[in-house]
Amino acid sequence: MNLPHFEIVLTKGHFLYALSHAKAAMKNITLIPGETHYFFLQEIAKVFHQDFNELQRIYNLRSPYNDGVILADTYSLPYHASPEFIIDYLITQSLKTHEDLSYKLLGHYNQEEWFKIIAKASIIQKEAANVAEMPIVSSVIDNRIAKNMPLQMDGSLNYGKFSHTRITPERIRNDTSEFNTYKYNGIPKTASGSVSIDAIKAAIYPTHTNYLYFMRNKNGLHDFTQTYQEHVKNIKRVKN
Repeated sequence: MNLPHFEIVLTKGHFLYALSHAKAAMKNITLIPGETHYFFLQEIAKVFHQDFNELQRIYNLRSPYNDGVILADTYSLPYHASPEFIIDYLITQSLKTHEDLSYKLLGHYNQEEWFKIIAKASIIQKEAANVAEMPIVSSVIDNRIAKNMPLQMDGSLNYGKFSHTRITPERIRNDTSEFNTYKYNGIPKTASGSVSIDAIKAAIYPTHTNYLYFMRNKNGLHDFTQTYQEHVKNIKRVKN
């Protein structure tokens, strides 16, 4: 007996939902706050036995911005997922969360405006020693911009493949990218890495201070100061 042929067509959204909820072998992958997509894709390639260059190629095609799009979080993915699915899932899920957060925190969503906030949050993420310091670092960024001072923050230079590279005077002299906040005023147009929700909140809601400088102390936290003279004293205190 010839049975009629039926073709089921799933939308992309339904496909992602069905695949992510299927009874397949799943594996978790975590993007830690501050890490760049460059190293995250390397970790994905290792865990899921994928080709890094292919993941990078698809990421470059799909992602609206170079970094900061995939939010710091733990993601559960099918173990045998294709490179296309992995990148599509991570970006689609993250962009939805970005939009939801924007509506929650700002009351509206404008992608260009929002990712300017993400660029600021990415510096806060790398510079703050803990969550409590984040709104204070955010205030330093705003205060320096208000005075037309360069941010001069090492964290912005830990972008892309330089995520784990120590920032040296030579690096500061030679790096001509937008991320060199020693050479260029303001916040880079692009995020320098992944961000947490805490860093986003700090970028939007800075503490009101007069601080212009901060220096990591011997306890691993930062001493914040209003004047360069105070800042120099803190530098000497750490070196002695």
